[in-house]
Parts: sequence; C-alpha cells; structure tokens
Amino acid sequence: MFQLFHLSADKSTNLQQQLREQIAQVILNGNIPPDSPLPSSRKLAKQLNIARNTVVLAYEHLLDDGYLIARERSGYYVNPDILAHKVEAPRADQDEVAATTLDWSQRLVMQPSQQRNMRKPRDWQSYRYPFIYGQFDPALFPTANWRGCCRDAVSIPAIRDWASDRFDNDDPLLMEQIRTRLLPRRGVWASPEQILVTVGAQHALYMLARLLLRPDSLMGIEEPGYVDIRNIAMLNPSRVQPLAVDNQGLILSDKLNDCDLIYTTPSHQCPSTVTMPLERRYELLRRANEHDFLIIEDDYESETNFKGNPIPALKSLDKNDRVLYVGSLSKTLAPGLRVGYLVGPEALIREARALRRLMVRHPAANNQRSVALFLERGYHDALILSLMRAYEERHQQMGDALREYLPESSREPSFGGSCYWVKGPDGLDARRLQEEAANHGILIEPGDIHFFGEHPPLNYFRLGYSSIPAERIRPGIKLLAELIERLC
Repeated sequence: MFQLFHLSADKSTNLQQQLREQIAQVILNGNIPPDSPLPSSRKLAKQLNIARNTVVLAYEHLLDDGYLIARERSGYYVNPDILAHKVEAPRADQDEVAATTLDWSQRLVMQPSQQRNMRKPRDWQSYRYPFIYGQFDPALFPTANWRGCCRDAVSIPAIRDWASDRFDNDDPLLMEQIRTRLLPRRGVWASPEQILVTVGAQHALYMLARLLLRPDSLMGIEEPGYVDIRNIAMLNPSRVQPLAVDNQGLILSDKLNDCDLIYTTPSHQCPSTVTMPLERRYELLRRANEHDFLIIEDDYESETNFKGNPIPALKSLDKNDRVLYVGSLSKTLAPGLRVGYLVGPEALIREARALRRLMVRHPAANNQRSVALFLERGYHDALILSLMRAYEERHQQMGDALREYLPESSREPSFGGSCYWVKGPDGLDARRLQEEAANHGILIEPGDIHFFGEHPPLNYFRLGYSSIPAERIRPGIKLLAELIERLC
C-alpha cells in the first residue's frame, strides 16, 4: 500500500492534506480491501518518513468524512458505506454493444473551435519577456486583501446568506457596489433593475447578440477589432460589417447607417489603443438616433488611465437608451474571476436575466460576495492606484525602448491602458516573428487575427506590459528588434 502514496513538501498543499486526499482516492479506486486494516499511524509515518501526528490527523479527518471506520483494538478500516453506491465495472465476459464511430461533424450544428481565435500559452509566466496582453502581474495582485474577502465570504453567516438558490438574482451587495462605486467613475448612473452581473464581458456580449441579432441583421464591428465579438456575431448567425478606425477610434462613415447594432470600444480601442474624443462620441449618438441603430459600448480598459482626465463613457452621454454598456473587472482585479456587468434599459435587462438563467442561472454567489466585499472595503480603488503607478512606469519604459529600437513602428496610446499596438516593417510576418521570439523567451501576439478578410496585414503585433517587470522591458524590446531585423 505504501507505494500508492507520493508526498512532496514542494506542493502548495501540506503533507497532511496530501495524505488525506491520496488515501481517499485509493479507497474510492478500490485499492484497499474492506476487510484489511490500514497501517498503524506509527508504521505509515515511518514508511513515508513523516511525523506520526500527520498520519493521525489524516486518519481522523477521513474518519469524520466517512471514509474510514474505527474498530476497537483493531485499527482503521474502509467504511463499506462509502463504496455502497459505486458502479462496478462490467466484466470482460459480459455482452457488449458493438462499438461504432459517429461522424460528429454531421451532428454538430455549429463548430466554434473552427473559428480563428486568440491563443495564449498556458505557461506564459515561464517566458522571460512576456509581452502578453490581458494577464495580471502576480506581484501587483493584492493577495492578502483578496484572501481576507474570500475568508469573510465563507463565514457561517455569509454562507447562510448566499448558499441558497438565488434563481436569477444577483448578490445585493455586489449590485450596490457596481451601482454606487464602479459605474459613477464612468459617469453612469443606473438602478438595480438596469444592471446584470455576468460571467465576464464575453458572456454579456454573447447574450446581447442572442437577444438583438436576427439572421438578416447587420452588425458593425471595428476593424481591426475584438476577435470574440466577431466570432459571437458569426455564430448567431448574422451579417457583419467591418468598420474602419483611425487615430480617434471608430470612423463615422456612411457604413454605420445600415447597421442594426454597432460594437465599439471608445475608451481604449481594441487593439489599436486609441481613444474616441468627446465630439465624435456625441456625433455617434446623433447618428444612432437618426438611423435607428443600437450601440454596444465595451468600456475596455477604462480604469487604466494615466494620460489626463478620462472622457465620460458613451453610456453617460446617451439620453435615448441606445447604448448598452459592458464592463468587467478582468483588467483590474483578475481575468480568472470572470466577473462582468451589463447595463441597459430595464426591458432589455429583464430579458437578459431570463436568458442568463437558462445558461448559468447566475454567476457563483460566493465569488459575487467576495468581489462585493473587495469593492466595499476600498481595496479595488487602492488596487487601481497601484496599477496606474506600475503601468505608467512600464508604459514609459516601453515607449522609450520602441522609439530607440523600433522607431516609427508604434503610436503611443492616447489613453493609457496596458499595451502598445505596433506596426512592423512592411515585409515582416508577425506570425514568424512570434515563433522566433518564443525561442528567445519573448512572448508577443501577432495582429493579423484582428482584421477581417482572407488577406490581413501581417506586420502588426501587440505588446502588453501588464505582466512584465519594468526592468525587463528594454532588453526584451532590444532583442525583439534584433529578431525583426534578421527576419526582414
């Protein structure tokens, strides 16, 4: 039995928890005969070279959890009740239904995996120069404050409050914090009936597409633009109209007039980083009224502003309920939490809430409470200030390095944010650059995926600085410039 257990002091869990989990696993696997006693605590501790008390505590926990029973003067045994309802594997001699291979391509009505999409390596933190976009820096994450909120969210009173089925309702404390703390920062005021908590911004975008797009609808999307909204629109399916951008964001051409729905990122255009000025925002709203289209405002990276006073959100200027506002905490708190919110007219939010109930019922209530406490205690505001200081330094470092090693290749973000959008030499293929850079510990993102059509420009790429220490930016850009010169 001893060879079944492999304990390591290098793991994040302690030895007692490792032993407890491994004993439970071998019990469920049927590796311990029910009529055979487990080794004594002294014997097992000696064999595994761990403290006897570690084994004693592991056995006691398994006894409390129902995995073991204790027999006086005999020791611990597997509790037969724990295996009572386990399905037995079929015997080899039993008749089996002949195995067949289904052609799933003929059964599936859609194949989202075939769409062009962003791919980020899971081991991005192992790169020395991770110019990856959209990830957080563990060194900046407020671990102690977040752990405190999570701990308080699982106190006995808190559990009694959120553990019951909320059906389609959201945590009232989180709703209040979104309404009174997050939205007013962007000049947006809304009632609780006009707000819906979502599992990230993509969840909000998917629901809006399902609720507002018909097969003959025309959706206008910025080009270059956000990949996920393009793929979401095409899944519905609906027609998609690429809309060009310039150094002031979405260009207000006559192409907008025939659209039913327009998606835009005015605060920090994805991926070019430019900001739509106030005058153009007012003109976009005027056109929406005149030509009867709706606008999805993805207030993308609005919080990461260190380049002057922020421009009010498009939603805050809208007097006719034409702007549907999407926000999230992915770029400030952490992308893995998947916490976002949708703001719109009460009639729309009512239907979005009903649709969400069919999809996920509601986002996990314990996570909602943890985030609500984080917001209520002012930790999020403090985090934004910390991020701004770090991002401003990294922004300056990257700007200086690009001007020195890749002059005229990039335009400085007008709003702030956490990345640079770079246009390399005309002969550069950023996809090849990505492969070569990875071999030298540099992680970049080619930009061709942000364009429509079969022949997108290949010399664009994005350099994020949210996850890379400031002191590594300059040497990383220098090495990247050398690789570009070699490839061109």
